[in-house]
Amino acid sequence: MNLLVDIGNTRTKWAVMTAAGELLAQGVDELDRTLLDGLFARYALRRAMVTSTRGSAVEEVALLRDYSCETLLFTADTPVPIGIDYLTPETLGRDRVAAAVGAWARFPGRACLVADFGTALTIDYLSSDGVFHGGAISLGVSNRLRALHEYTAALPLCAMSEEEVLLGRSTREAIEQGVMNSVQFELEGYIERMSKKNADLCVIFTGGEAKYFEKRIKNTIFAEPNLVFCGLNRILEYNATTEK
Repeated sequence: MNLLVDIGNTRTKWAVMTAAGELLAQGVDELDRTLLDGLFARYALRRAMVTSTRGSAVEEVALLRDYSCETLLFTADTPVPIGIDYLTPETLGRDRVAAAVGAWARFPGRACLVADFGTALTIDYLSSDGVFHGGAISLGVSNRLRALHEYTAALPLCAMSEEEVLLGRSTREAIEQGVMNSVQFELEGYIERMSKKNADLCVIFTGGEAKYFEKRIKNTIFAEPNLVFCGLNRILEYNATTEK
C-alpha cells in the first residue's frame, strides 16, 4: 500500500491507496508521529510519496523514512508518465503535474482540461498524446472573497454561494454572485475555446471548491475529487517499476 502526502499552501492532505489506485483512507492533518503511528499500525505501507508547495519537505521525508518506508520526494527531476512542454519546468507546481497525470490515467488518449479549485484556481491542458502544455493560474474562490473584504474599507467577508443569480440585489449578494459568476465565466471561456480545438475534450474538476461549480457549468464535466492523489499514486508506481 502507498501513503501519499500533499503539502499545500494552506493544508496538508494525505491518502492511503493500493498500487492499483483504490482509495482506502484520507485526511487533512499535519504529518507527525501520532498520525503515522496510527497509519502504519493499520496499513501495510510499503512506499510513500511527498509533494509540497510550501518548501522542500525534507523533514516530512525524513520522518517517513524513520518508519523504514521507501519514500520519494516529488521534485521537478522526478520521472513522470506524461510529457512536459513547459518553459520553466522547475517552477511548475507538482500538484498541477500530479493532476495531469491523474487525468491521463483516468482518460488515456483524450485531451483533458483540468480545473483544480484550491487556494489558487489552476486550469491546465493535457493533449491527447499525453503532453502537458501549461495553463492558467488565478486566485481561488475563497481568496477572491477574502481580498474584496481585506482590501476595501467597508465590504463584508462573504462566503461561496450555491444560488445562481446574475445580478445581486444587495451588497452581500452582489459580492457573492460577482465572485461566483466571474469564476464560472472564466471556466466557460476556457472550455469553449479549448473545445473548438478538441472536439472530444474531457473537462475535469477537482479540489475542495469544485462542488460549487459542477452544476453551474453547463458543459459535461467529470468531478474527480482525488485526482491529485490518483496522479501521485501513479507517479509513485511508475518510479517503482522498470516502466520508465
